[in-house]
This record gives sequence, structure tokens and C-alpha cells, in this order.
Amino acid sequence: MKTFLMCEPTYFDVNYVINPWMKSNVNNVDKHLARKQWQTLYDVLSTRANIKLIEPVEGLPDMVFTANAGLVKNNTEVIISSFRYPERQVESQYFRKYFLAANYQVKHLPSTVIFEGAGDALFDSCGELWLGTGPRSDAMAKTAISRAMDVKINLLELVDSRWYHLDTAFCPLSDGYVIAYQGAFSTDSTNEIKNRFGEKAIWVSNEDANFFSCNAVCLDHEIILNRATNELKTVLSGYNFNVIETDVSEFMKSGGSCKCLTLEI
Repeated sequence: MKTFLMCEPTYFDVNYVINPWMKSNVNNVDKHLARKQWQTLYDVLSTRANIKLIEPVEGLPDMVFTANAGLVKNNTEVIISSFRYPERQVESQYFRKYFLAANYQVKHLPSTVIFEGAGDALFDSCGELWLGTGPRSDAMAKTAISRAMDVKINLLELVDSRWYHLDTAFCPLSDGYVIAYQGAFSTDSTNEIKNRFGEKAIWVSNEDANFFSCNAVCLDHEIILNRATNELKTVLSGYNFNVIETDVSEFMKSGGSCKCLTLEI
């Protein structure tokens, strides 16, 4: 059974703008509804996985998006994120404290390297790491991560600021499948996904991309996501995947969805 780290949305809000989704949503979060949506996601996950919680910190509204805490490998080692924007940089000290207390081997990248954790670094079913670069994480993070962890890394370039993290547009699934949104990537990166995954690359529509359907949590053959079109659900069903929808629309005002709200540890 997998284990995920989550953070209660006690202080969640949109207080600043660091991605396009936030621009029209400053001070526009229904906090009661956000809490209800988070709890529903927690309840759905807790019947299928173990959940651990990190204490929320006042003044850090995006700490709820634990996917950005760091990159965890083998449930024993972690690279703590170094955030691009000052609004999120303070989070790192609290995530570092959590993992040290949990006896993880905490590894560090050079201070000049921007790397935003499992928002931009996703393991596929073969154990290879896919690293998204562009809006947030630096391309030089590839070399730094490879020095810190024994892992094969594939680089993907994000070219649309709406898809600022890899996990907003790319989600490895079980059995070697992946769902991805072509509009988020450079031509070379699109070709890399096609070449590596072939017929197991499931490309989502603009509508599904805007539902954040790629920002999903995959548990074997269950895919937990905010929303998906009937067309995408039919395609996934044909590959023996069951889609579970859980509304996290309040968190999408800040540019995050189901995957962003969790970190596999």
C-alpha cells in the first residue's frame, strides 16, 4: 500500500500570483468549500493508501500542495525543493524538518539550482525519472539530481506557463502507460514522449487539460483526478483503468489539483 504526505488546507488561499491560474482568483477562495473538497480527497485516498500529515504553517497558503515538497526515492531519501518564487521558498525549511524527523536521508542540490520536487519530477512504472523544466525547475537540475540519486533521468521541456509543473500535463500510469497534454511541451519533448511510450501514450484534449485530468494520482489501475471527459474515461477504461473523480476546483484557483495535493513518500 502506498503512502502519501498531505497538508490540511487551514491557511490555503490565493494571496499572490505566481502562475496564470491565480491571476483572477486573488482572495476568491471559498475556504469552507476548499476544506470540504480536501477532506473528500483525503477520504478517497485513505481507503486505498496510507496518509501522513505535515502541520500547516500560517502565511504559507501553498504548503497544501505537498507534491512540491521534494523528490522522494525508495521511501528513504529525499531532495528538498528549492522554489523559484520567494512566496514559497520558506516552505522548504518545514518540509526538511519533517523528513529529518522521519529519518529520511535528506540530500541537497547546489543553491543555484531551482528544483520544485515531485511537481516537476515523476517516476514511470519502470523506475525512470521524467524531469520537467522551463517555467519552474531548471534544466541543470538534471545533472544535480543524477549526482544526488542513482536514477535515470529523461528531460521534458514545458513551454506554456499554464502548465508550469510537469505534473499538470504528464502522469505516468501503471503498465507503462502515460497520460499527457501535447500543448504543454516543446516539439522535441512531445516527440520524446511519443518515441518512448508509443501507443501507451494517451494524449488528452484541451478540455481535459483544463480539467487538470493529468494532475492525477495513480494507484495501480485506479486514477484519482478532479474531472475527465467521457471520452477520456472511455479510453482509459479500455486500458483497464478506472477513473475516480473528486472535485478540487477551489484548489485549481491556485493552479493545483489532486496530484499537487499529495506526495508519495
